[in-house]
Amino acid sequence: MSETAAEHKAEAKRHLNFAVIICSTSRYEETSKTGRTDDASGDLIVKMLRENGHRVTMRRIIPDDKEQIQRVLMRALKSRKVDAIIFSGGTGVSPKDVTIEAVKPMLEKEIPGFGEIFRFLSYKKIGSAAILTRALAGTCRGKAIFCLPGSPDSVSLALEKLIIPEVGHIIKHARES
Repeated sequence: MSETAAEHKAEAKRHLNFAVIICSTSRYEETSKTGRTDDASGDLIVKMLRENGHRVTMRRIIPDDKEQIQRVLMRALKSRKVDAIIFSGGTGVSPKDVTIEAVKPMLEKEIPGFGEIFRFLSYKKIGSAAILTRALAGTCRGKAIFCLPGSPDSVSLALEKLIIPEVGHIIKHARES
C-alpha cells in the first residue's frame, strides 16, 4: 500500500453505520407471508460488519423491483444514521435482475475498480462462470454504495477483500469538500 493510501485510511472513520438491503422477490414474499425468512447472505453481511466494529442501522428485504430498489436507496441516502449501503441480490443477467439498473443512475461517482477486482477474485475461486458476475460500487451524497450478488460466497468475498478494507477510505473521499 502506498504511503498516501495508508495516511488516508488512517484518517478514515473506523466505525460506520450500514444499510443492508436484500433484493429477492422470493425472500420478500416469504417474509410477507410468514414474517420470517431464511436470509443467509443478509445474516452474513450483518455478522461480518459487526465483527469489524460497524453497525447495521437499517435492514430490509425487498422484491426485485426497480422502483422499490430506488425508493429504499433514497431512504438510506437521506438517513443521517447511514454511512454506507450494501445491496445483495438481483445482480444476475436474467430479465428480473434489476438491482444494477436501479442503482447505477443514482450514483454521483462510480467506482469501476470494485467490479473489476471483484470479478478477478471471483474468477480465481469459480473460474469462467465469473463472467456472469455483475457487481457495482459508487458514491452518492457522501455515502458508499455497493451492489453484490446474492450468494453467501460472493458476499463474504466482497466484504472481506474489498468493502471492509476500503469503505472508510471511500467515504472519507466522498465527503471531502
